[in-house]
Amino acid sequence: MSDKVVLLERHDRVALITLNRPEARNAVNAAMAAALAAALDELDGDSGLLVGVLTGAPPCFSAGMDLKAFAAGETPFLEGRGFAGIAERSSSKPLIAAIEGFALAGGLEVALACDLIVAARDARLAIPEVKRGLFAAAGGLLRLPRRIPYHVAAEMALTGEALSAERLHELGLINRLTEPGGAVDAAFDLAAMITPNSPLAVRTSKTILERQQDWPLEEAWRRQAELFDQVIAAPDAMEGAIAFAEKREPNWQTQ
Repeated sequence: MSDKVVLLERHDRVALITLNRPEARNAVNAAMAAALAAALDELDGDSGLLVGVLTGAPPCFSAGMDLKAFAAGETPFLEGRGFAGIAERSSSKPLIAAIEGFALAGGLEVALACDLIVAARDARLAIPEVKRGLFAAAGGLLRLPRRIPYHVAAEMALTGEALSAERLHELGLINRLTEPGGAVDAAFDLAAMITPNSPLAVRTSKTILERQQDWPLEEAWRRQAELFDQVIAAPDAMEGAIAFAEKREPNWQTQ
C-alpha cells in the first residue's frame, strides 16, 4: 500500500482518485485535503483525462474529518476550496463518487461535491455531526435539501442517523446501486458513457448544472446563452453535426 494519502491512477481517459488512509477509515486531515485538491487540479490540467472517479481505500469511502487531527490543531479546509479541498470547489470535469462501506459526515459531503454517485447497496450514508456538537457545514445542509425531499434531509441532519444506499437510490441521490465491491467498476461504466461526448460540451453542461440554482431565471437564460455562443462557435459543434450525417464517431478537437 502506498504511503500517499491520495492516489491518482490513469485508466485511459478516466482518472481513479483514491482517498488512501485506510487505517483511519480515510478520515480527512490537512495532508489529505491538500493532496485531494492537487489531484483535482491534475485531472483538470490533463487534456487526456475527461472524467474522474473518486473512491476510498477499503473498507470504506470516508469517515469524514479526522477529529484527532482537528483536536490537535489541524484544519482540513483549504482557502477557496473548503473542506477536504473539494467541498466548495470541485473539478471542472465530471467527477463520480464510488462508495463502499460508508460515507459519513464530511465523507458524505465529499461525495455530494461530486456530480454523480455510485454506491454498493449495503453502504450507509450519514451526516452525524450533531452527535459531536457540530453540524454538516461542508455542504451537507446546503446540498442535501436540493437533492432529496426536505423532510428526509432534515431527518438526516437532526437525528444524525444513517440511511441506506438503497433508500437514497430510491430518492434519487444515488445514480447506480451495485453489489458490494462493485462500486468502482460501475463508476467506470458510467464514465464510459461520458467520455465519448464532446469535452467542451460536457464541461459547459456541468458548469450550468452547478450554477443555475443560484441564478435568477432571467439571468440564467442570459448566462446560458453566453455559454452556448461559445460552444456553438467551437469546432466540435460542426464536427458533431457532420459526424452524425456521415454516420461515424466524431473526432473532437476541443479538449
